[in-house]
Amino acid sequence: MPIDDELRAQILRYHFVEHWRVGTIASQLGVHHSTVERVLGEAGVERERRRPRRPSKLDPYMGFITETLQRFPTLTAARLFDMVKARGYAGGPDHFRHRIAQLRPHRPREAYLRLRTLPGEQSQVDWAHFGKFTIGRAERPLMAFVLVLSYSRYPFVRFYLGASLPNLIRGHVEAFSALGGTAKILLYDDVPGNIIVVMCRPG
Repeated sequence: MPIDDELRAQILRYHFVEHWRVGTIASQLGVHHSTVERVLGEAGVERERRRPRRPSKLDPYMGFITETLQRFPTLTAARLFDMVKARGYAGGPDHFRHRIAQLRPHRPREAYLRLRTLPGEQSQVDWAHFGKFTIGRAERPLMAFVLVLSYSRYPFVRFYLGASLPNLIRGHVEAFSALGGTAKILLYDDVPGNIIVVMCRPG
């Protein structure tokens, strides 16, 4: 099916930044896995190798589980595990919880107003966390400075050891240099207001 630029950008972001697999991206965005594979293929990503599915101890109880989740979508995995175990399930709780998370019906998506911008009008800025980076005996947070052009969804990404103000300023300078300028408006997510004032003050 045809997809818009916004959905294509989401698929690429979840693959390259969050490292989600094809099935996870498809289920979270509500699209077919072939759509995700097509977008990734156009971006030069090789198709994931699929292994034959092995039989699971949970297979005989799938009908009961899916029916119960349809009737009671907020039922906890622990309660459902007890119900299935009472019916003869011999597997462990960890694998069971993982499968329930995949099977649980998702809430309907809320309607939203699509924001359309002009070229050079707006950029979105945020930090992404990539765990810890060890240097000698010290551990530092590995952070990615991300600036995305709202019109084209083109992303700029740089990694830093921490989300300090100097790194935030350095990320902006490098982004503006690489992109050949700055957008008229910069939108920030989870960035303290005093930092926004520092970065956006004219002159």
